[in-house]
Order: sequence, then structure tokens, then C-alpha cells
Amino acid sequence: MFDLFLKGGPLMWPILACSIVSVAIIIERYYCFYQARTRFPNIVPRVKALLRDGKASEVLKLCERTPGPIAHILAVGIHVRDRSPEEKEKLISRAGSKIIRQLEKYLRGLAVIVNASTLLGLLGTVTGMIKAFMKIQELGGRVDASVLAGGIWEALITTAAGLFVAIPTMVAYHYFEGKVDNISAQMKDAAAELLEA
Repeated sequence: MFDLFLKGGPLMWPILACSIVSVAIIIERYYCFYQARTRFPNIVPRVKALLRDGKASEVLKLCERTPGPIAHILAVGIHVRDRSPEEKEKLISRAGSKIIRQLEKYLRGLAVIVNASTLLGLLGTVTGMIKAFMKIQELGGRVDASVLAGGIWEALITTAAGLFVAIPTMVAYHYFEGKVDNISAQMKDAAAELLEA
């Protein structure tokens, strides 16, 4: 396996670095989204019921005990309940934007890795083909397949390695983007229901 890696040429090292960074980001983001999951899916109806009964302090305790962005947004809404409607919306929106920024952290890095690993693979293809044609020129056109094999090996291995890194990274990027959109929509719905209540 390592021999195959070495046959890919020097561009295999930055592709390997991209794969390590990609795996690290994917693990970190997965843990972040695991922590952000809604553990009590019915928290909004419970909050509304407690508010109808005039138990704002119990709502605040419930939200502070419950992990996740939705409970956090609800807690912010309860904290600012005595402000004007415009101020409430502004403060809740600001808190929501902060949570979204935390959830989107490092996702741009995954997008960069998708593009960089693909382009590094393409660059390896070009350099491998250049080497193959240089051999042809050196030998005056009298070559057999074994002479060209080194350059073609490099071309194909770097392309495959670049795609091998880019494809799962792209899948992970879109998966996490979908999670961010879903959490953002849930927070907006929860905030709207709280403001109505």
C-alpha cells in the first residue's frame, strides 16, 4: 500500500494532509452536532403550557437544564420577556446567529478540502503525463509501455487519491450543511412560537 502511495509522486503528501484534516473536522463536527441534538423534542409545547400557567421561572429552569440550541433560544426569549417586541426579536435573532456560526465552524474548511484535493489529483495527472511525454522525447519516440509506466502510474494514482478524499468530504459537508439548515429552521419556529405565547 505504501509503495502505491509513493508511486503517486510528491503530490500524494498534500492529498494525505487533506485527508487527515478532513477526518479531524468530520469527527469534531459530528461530536458538535451530536451535542446539539434536541433531546426533548416536545420542549416547545411544554414551554408554552408552562407560560400559559404563568410559570416563567420553571420554564427558565427547564430550558437551562436542557442542552441544545432550541432550549438555548427559548432561555434567551424568557430572559428578555420584559423587553419591547422589537428588542426581543433582535436579541433572539442575535443569539440564533451566534449558534449558527458555531454550528458552521470549520465547514468552509471541508469545502476547501473538497476543491483542493480534487485539484491536487488533477495536478498529479498533469505532472504524471508530462513525465511520460518527457520520456518519449528523451528516447526519440522509440519506447515501450514499461518506460511510460512511471508517469502514467503517477497520473492515475494522484487522480484516484484526490477523488478518494474529495468525495466523502463533499458528502460530509452537505450532510452538515443540511443539519445546520434543519437546526436553524427549528430555532426560528421555536422563537416564533415563544414570541406568540
